[in-house]
Amino acid sequence: MAEDRELTVRALLESVRAEGRSALTAPEGKVIADAYGISVPGEELATDVDEAVAYAARFGGPVVMKIVSPDILHKTDAGGVIVGVEGATDVRAAFCKIVENARAYAPAARIEGVQVQELLPTGPSSQEVIVGAVTDPTFGKVVAFGLGGVLVEVLKDVTFRLAPVGTDEAVSMLDSIRAAEVLRGVRGAQPVDRWALAEQIRRVSQLVTDFPEIAEVDLNPVIATPEGAVAADIRVILADGAPKQRRTYAREEILRSMRRLMQPRSVAVIGASNEQGKIGNSVMRNLIDGGFSGEIHPVNPKADDILGRKAYKSVTDVPGEVDVAVFAIPAKFVASALEEVGRKGIPNAVLIPSGFAETGEQALQDEIVAIGERYGVRLLGPNIYGYYSTWQDLCATFCTPYDVKGGVALTSQSGGIGMAILGFARTTKTGVSAIVGLGNKSDLDEDDLLTWFGEDLNTKCIAMHLEDLKDGRAFVEAARATVPKKPVVVLKAGRTSAGAKAAGSHTGALAGDDAVYDDILRQAGVIRAPGLNEMLEYARALPVLPTPKGDNVVVITGAGGSGVLLSDAIVDNGLSLMEIPEDLDAAFKAFIPPFGAAGNPIDITGGEPPSTYEATIRLGLEDPRIHSLVLGYWHTIVTPPMVFAELTARVVEEFRARGIEKPVVASLAGDVEVEEACQYLYERGVVAYPYTTEKPVAALGAKYRWARAAERLGAEGASGRAVVGDGRDVGGRFMR
Repeated sequence: MAEDRELTVRALLESVRAEGRSALTAPEGKVIADAYGISVPGEELATDVDEAVAYAARFGGPVVMKIVSPDILHKTDAGGVIVGVEGATDVRAAFCKIVENARAYAPAARIEGVQVQELLPTGPSSQEVIVGAVTDPTFGKVVAFGLGGVLVEVLKDVTFRLAPVGTDEAVSMLDSIRAAEVLRGVRGAQPVDRWALAEQIRRVSQLVTDFPEIAEVDLNPVIATPEGAVAADIRVILADGAPKQRRTYAREEILRSMRRLMQPRSVAVIGASNEQGKIGNSVMRNLIDGGFSGEIHPVNPKADDILGRKAYKSVTDVPGEVDVAVFAIPAKFVASALEEVGRKGIPNAVLIPSGFAETGEQALQDEIVAIGERYGVRLLGPNIYGYYSTWQDLCATFCTPYDVKGGVALTSQSGGIGMAILGFARTTKTGVSAIVGLGNKSDLDEDDLLTWFGEDLNTKCIAMHLEDLKDGRAFVEAARATVPKKPVVVLKAGRTSAGAKAAGSHTGALAGDDAVYDDILRQAGVIRAPGLNEMLEYARALPVLPTPKGDNVVVITGAGGSGVLLSDAIVDNGLSLMEIPEDLDAAFKAFIPPFGAAGNPIDITGGEPPSTYEATIRLGLEDPRIHSLVLGYWHTIVTPPMVFAELTARVVEEFRARGIEKPVVASLAGDVEVEEACQYLYERGVVAYPYTTEKPVAALGAKYRWARAAERLGAEGASGRAVVGDGRDVGGRFMR
């Protein structure tokens, strides 16, 4: 059966191509819909008014009439659609009006007739939605679902997934739009047939997977009712040509070359120099002064000795194996030097020079890519600041050195962002496993680095700044393999992209770059940071926070105002304020004054001594029904900042020693002393920030997003329900 349907569609598409067309007519769309089981209403093509009257009578009720022309893509814009036509007289008038409008709109258009279609039901229990698919330049075939009808491009309530999707994933799309509740039935309306709607999504995704030459598919509107889901209109557009195929590498090939890049035993610097101020001099000094224990080979045809090291005229003269060649020469000399690197059998070239595609010299970049592919040399860059691999004491860059070892791997496509990363790491004492510049990404890119860092024992968290992805599917595959083991944080620049301006369908117009990125990065389990500071703070916090065992978050605060703001932040970050059971409520009340407030947030009031903070924090850590604590501290002389910090760190460490680890974050409001207190807490496993209620909760939210994506979030306790921001408990039930 699958072969028969594919033969039917293949023959149709070939005939459309033979006519030099890229857009299918409505009757041709119905052929495809019937082949793939995409539910559409009864319809006929009328070539004259008498046929139109006969077909309308056969349907026995109001009909929709639409122009059929291979040259008119947007029928409504042409005045080519009339809805609710009933009776022979009205059908005749509508037929003539539609043809007249079409000829006025596009005088040269070929008109094949008028489609007469059953009018689908309307009413409080019917919903108009859109189901579609588009070819995204980054991710390939992407399927879309959202609210449909005439407001689809205004509301833009749509969600995307990589095609193909299975039934479960299709169902998840129904719950991913903002108006998901409408589909479940509101104000007395019955819920729509979710299975039928999910099947429309699944079948469209299978269609575009089977036929890559289909660029866009639009079912808009799909009328979803309690009895089913039927596409009132189907639009299919073919691609102009086949996309360029990117060379791919097997996982083991990537790991083999990345291991030699990140853990080299021998590095050659092409363009090494004795002259201060030269990039080749800075790279050499950083390698030597950074303590790299491997061999360092300067290459410069005009020098015999550079910084006390024997210099070689050519990299081919360097004795033994070399793992990495760092280029510090002008762009115009890179290709010839890369040929020598290839002949030498060096597996990695780090291309610092600029002057390639970023300045319009695409041909020069294409040339070095071809050389790299010919010799099997992986290229990092060009147009980068270099890279740091701290556990190897490797600083292969012309920028400032950095040697604080830790578990965070950081990458950036921009040199400026790379230096911001460096400064943040130094200021916050963030230990890193690597900092890597990617620049033009002529070859090595984020999926190569993800594959490596996912296996690297020194890396606990990965944070990536990117402006684009060369191969979105390869990135998703690498992310899915990495996320179960460690968090991946992404800052995607260009959120305000205008998207697909010249799209031929509603789906294509909706599939702006950022909308697709947002959904598919989430689908891959990646934590998306809204800005640079958030990316860096998430990367800093995630390795510090233990993984939560459940959804129940409790706020303990010394200031009612902070408690309200912290609660708002919890909702904003998709976290769940615990509904405190009576016994736990009574236990908290035993420690706070009568004018305080239990519940959640728990307001112990500002004038309480250190003992009240300690007692309530202890209770929060002891009770297994509580899974995470958010602390709000208010600076008083009764409990000074460092007193609060020391007691909190001591209690958290005590419970950690007993095997009880829960995420604890803190917001400290007060005079400048709170800054030192926050630093003290952070160094001891409590993520704390001064002067903000948003940052600590955002870090906790990032940890929860990773825990869910990695399926690390444990079941909640026997009693105590977590309540999410829209009023539901974690089981989906609505609280009253």
